[in-house]
Amino acid sequence: MGDDVLEDIERQIQEINSKINRLSSQREELYRLKEQIKNKILEDKSTALAQIDWNKKSFSSDLDMCLKNTFKINSLRPYQLPAMNCTLSGTDCILIMPTGGGKSLCYQLPALISKGVTLVVSPLLSLMEDQIMALEKLNIPAKMLSATSSKEDVNWIHNFPATPILGVTATATSRVIKDVQKILKIEGCLILKASFNRPNLFYEVRSKPPVQKEFIDVLSKLLKNDFKNQSGIIYTMTIKDTEELAKDLKNAGIRVAPYHANLDAPIRSKIHRKWVSGEYQAVVATIAFGMGIDKPDVRFVIHHCISKSMENFYQESGRAGRDDKPAKCIVFWRFADLARQSSMVFTENTGLENLYGMIRYCVDSHRCRRKLIAEHFDEAWEAQDCNKMCDHCSKTLDVKRIDLTKYGKNILSILSKASSLDSRLTGTKLVDIWLGKGPTNLRVKEATASDLSRERAETIIAHLLVDGFLKEDFHFTPYSTISYITPGDKAAAGLQPSPLEVSKLGFSLSKDDIVVPDTDISSSKSDKPKKRKHESNDEIKTFKKKPLVIIDSDSD
Repeated sequence: MGDDVLEDIERQIQEINSKINRLSSQREELYRLKEQIKNKILEDKSTALAQIDWNKKSFSSDLDMCLKNTFKINSLRPYQLPAMNCTLSGTDCILIMPTGGGKSLCYQLPALISKGVTLVVSPLLSLMEDQIMALEKLNIPAKMLSATSSKEDVNWIHNFPATPILGVTATATSRVIKDVQKILKIEGCLILKASFNRPNLFYEVRSKPPVQKEFIDVLSKLLKNDFKNQSGIIYTMTIKDTEELAKDLKNAGIRVAPYHANLDAPIRSKIHRKWVSGEYQAVVATIAFGMGIDKPDVRFVIHHCISKSMENFYQESGRAGRDDKPAKCIVFWRFADLARQSSMVFTENTGLENLYGMIRYCVDSHRCRRKLIAEHFDEAWEAQDCNKMCDHCSKTLDVKRIDLTKYGKNILSILSKASSLDSRLTGTKLVDIWLGKGPTNLRVKEATASDLSRERAETIIAHLLVDGFLKEDFHFTPYSTISYITPGDKAAAGLQPSPLEVSKLGFSLSKDDIVVPDTDISSSKSDKPKKRKHESNDEIKTFKKKPLVIIDSDSD
């Protein structure tokens, strides 16, 4: 009898579990249906808002008068007036405009013709200082609150309920836009998108000399010849890099100064002013020298090291040429910087994913640089859009696709041998062993790539990393984080690495290379532009509010 009771109880438990599973499935389905209905409601609001002509609102005449009298500007740029009229109407808005597009004016001008206070939230002190300097020149009252402000100054700050929010940025993918809407609780707001293309900027990637002295020589010649009597910014990865590079350039007779977060605020402000006035030819800076710098005649932005993402790179390089005159954006790339940067960003949620997008941009030896940027931001791109304003489109390239299967197998055999000897390989050490250098016990005779140059071997390994055939494995020491190379998910699944597209001009071909037919290039999935509309529609949510809060990630 006891066994029968236990069986009956077990049966009832199984029935209850089955009901729980069915109910859980029903609940998940209802959640999905709820999300679909919610999105449909937001889409309907967006459709309704798209029918409104935001260029023709009652505020337009007041805005035009203030624009000419206070800012001494005769006309607005595309998307500026719709953004202003939208927020003045009490509607939340996200404005995405390219660097130099005039985003700051979109909240400065409405602030002057409306009652109350406009609160601008900015990410960097240099940006805040720059905004204050520009507004003071126009006799517009403005104050700055930061971590250095006194408690008395900060004490009056409170929450501002029921206020329209204008979020402005130069960079945002579709996924980022949705995240921002949720964080700011403005889902259903108006989204205005302008093209990311900056036609006056020339994009270029150069090989970075491995020795600092050689790099200083190259950089000095650029500043003394190509950019003589011109103003620019040189971005570095760390504060130490900033100090050392500025010192070396000063010794070479270049008028520069370092700029980073560890400098006292008065010193940073002094350097900023001297650069704006032209006393310094360039500022050698970390990203602390920030977005929205109000200096239109920046003729060059040079990256001493790769940015940590395409978003960062676009923002940083976009500080050049805000007067719409030609300017250059140069990245100096070398393989060793990959591990330096990845060891700093891998703990971020999408840190490596974002960094590898930047690596793809650097190692690509033939595709239009501007197209790579456009694709990253989901923008359609045609070949003629570049107008020879990048290092690849400015010359004719003979493109081939190399099958990396052989190279991939060789590298895996080296990693396997190292693992069997309880040894880990960094990227630099892996290149050494692959080229037949380094410890003899780690070399694999049949896997030695004696025909490859070091630069070419590094390019192949970088490609295999971003392709997922290899991956980085990070280990902590008391003083640093070390990146080791291991087989990636593709290799573990037995998949072959993707072919490497190269130009003969930028990448020497070996007689042993297996070249995939050229017809594959035109059908490559990566070469198909993703479509994105430029219309000022998307989502809307109309709230009648009074004050205005600005979330400013990249002011102009």
